[in-house]
Amino acid sequence: RAVFKAVEDGKQVAILVPTTLLAEQHERTFIQRFQRYPVTVEALSRLKTKPKQRDIIAGISQGRVDVIIGTHRLLQPDVKFKDLGLLIVDEEHRFGVKHKERLKRLKQTVDCLTLTATPIPRTLQLSLLGIRDLSVINTPPRDRIPIKTFMAEFDDYRIKGLYRLAEHIQRLTPDARIEVIHGRMNPNELEEIMIRFVRGDVDCLMCTTIIESGIDIPSANTTIINRADKLGLADLYQLRGRVGRAGEQAYAYLLIPRIAEIGKESIKRLKAIMELSVSGGGFRLAMQDLQIRGAGNILGVSQSGSIAEVGYELYLELLQKAIDEFKGLPQKDEIDPEVNLGIPAFIPEEYIPDVEQRLLFYRRMARLEDNEKDVDFSLELRDRFGPMPEEVASLLKVIGIKRTLRLLNVIRLDRSFSNKKERIVLGFGPEGPPHPEKLIEAVQKNRQWRILPDGRLIIFPEFIEEGGDSLAGIRQTLQVLVKMATKG
Repeated sequence: RAVFKAVEDGKQVAILVPTTLLAEQHERTFIQRFQRYPVTVEALSRLKTKPKQRDIIAGISQGRVDVIIGTHRLLQPDVKFKDLGLLIVDEEHRFGVKHKERLKRLKQTVDCLTLTATPIPRTLQLSLLGIRDLSVINTPPRDRIPIKTFMAEFDDYRIKGLYRLAEHIQRLTPDARIEVIHGRMNPNELEEIMIRFVRGDVDCLMCTTIIESGIDIPSANTTIINRADKLGLADLYQLRGRVGRAGEQAYAYLLIPRIAEIGKESIKRLKAIMELSVSGGGFRLAMQDLQIRGAGNILGVSQSGSIAEVGYELYLELLQKAIDEFKGLPQKDEIDPEVNLGIPAFIPEEYIPDVEQRLLFYRRMARLEDNEKDVDFSLELRDRFGPMPEEVASLLKVIGIKRTLRLLNVIRLDRSFSNKKERIVLGFGPEGPPHPEKLIEAVQKNRQWRILPDGRLIIFPEFIEEGGDSLAGIRQTLQVLVKMATKG
C-alpha cells in the first residue's frame, strides 16, 4: 500500500532484498498485485542477463521504472534514480552496517521503511529509544497455525557436506524426489529447482540458509535444520518460518550434537526458539536476543554487544537524554528516591538462582510504569518461579512507592515509629514539591500531616487496618497527597 501511494504521487520506489530468490518472488507478487494499474515493476539481480540489467538501469534513471526490486546490486554507483520517493528494506536483519551506510546516500531525502520479523539488537534498541518509529504487526495471516518445534540429537559424524547429506536422506527414503540448492549454483539452475519445488515436483529440498529470507512456499510443511546450534536466533526463526505458511499443521526439527558439546550461548538460543511457538513471536524473540547479546554501538559498526565503558543502563540513560535534547523536549533529571522502610525487599537467590535472570528481573521491575503492569509482572513471576516470597512482594510495593514519590519530587523517604505509631518523613529535592502552595493548603486541612522548619514533611499513614498491609497503606496515603497537592 505504501508503494502504491508513492507511485500514485509520481515517485519511484526502491525495494532492497538480501537474496536473488526473494527478489524474483517479490517481482512476481508485485506484478500480480499491480497488473490492473499503469505501474512498471522490474527486478535487478544476477538472474537477469547483462543486457536486461543495462536496460533496467537506464529505465530507472529515465523514470520509466516505477518500482525496482533488487539485491545489493541496487547499491552500486551506476544505479541512479530520477525521483526516488520511498525506500523499503526487506529482511533488514540480513544487511550489515556497511550496507546500511551505503543506503544513507539513497535515503537522505526519501522516506525509508524497514521490514523484519527479527530485528537485530541495535535496530530494536534504536526503535525502543525513539530514534526510529516502530510499528508491530501482531495479527497472523488468516488460517496460520503455529509451527510445532522439536529438538533432537544428531550424531552421525560420517555425514559431511550438503550433497553427502542428500545421499544419506535418499538412502533413508528411496522414493523421495530430492534436490540440492545453494548460493554458488548457476542462477538458472537454482531458479528451475525452486520452481519445481514450489509446484510440488520435488519432495525434499536440501539447501543452505539461502532460503531463509522470506521465501514463500505454501506447500512446504516440514523443515529439518541440521546443526541448529551453529545458527543465530534470527536465522533459526526465519528458517523455521519457511514452513507452515498454509492452513495445515507444520513441523520443525532442530538437530544438534550432544547437548554437552554445545556452548552456553547456543543453549540459550535454542531454549528461546523452543519456548516461542506462537505466531508473531519474532518481536519477543528479538527482545530476548537483545538481552542475550546486548544492544551494540549506535554510532559504530557493531550490531550487538555491551557498552563496557559506562555500563548498559547508564549508556541508555545518556542516550535517551541526548535524543530528548535533539527533539527539543525539556530536560529534567530523573529522580531516584531513596526509600528507607526497614524491611527486606529483594529477590532471594533461592527464588531465581541464575544471576543473569535475577539482574534481568531487577531491571524490568525498575521500569514498571503502573499498577496494571505490576499485576502482570507478579503473575509472570508466579507462573515461572512459583509463589512469590515476602521479600519480592515487598520489593514490588517499594518500586510502586518510588513511582509515587517521583510525582512529588521527593528524594528521600524515611519510616520510623514513635510511641508505636508509624510515621513517614519525606525530603524534597532542590526544586521542592511541584505546587508548594497547594501542599501547604493540603497540610493545613489534615492534622495527620506536618511541615518541619527544614521543609521536610511528616505524614502518618492512613488506610491501615489492624494486621493490614502497611506498605499498601503508605502508598495509598502518598497517592492521596499527590491528588491534593497537584489538583487545580
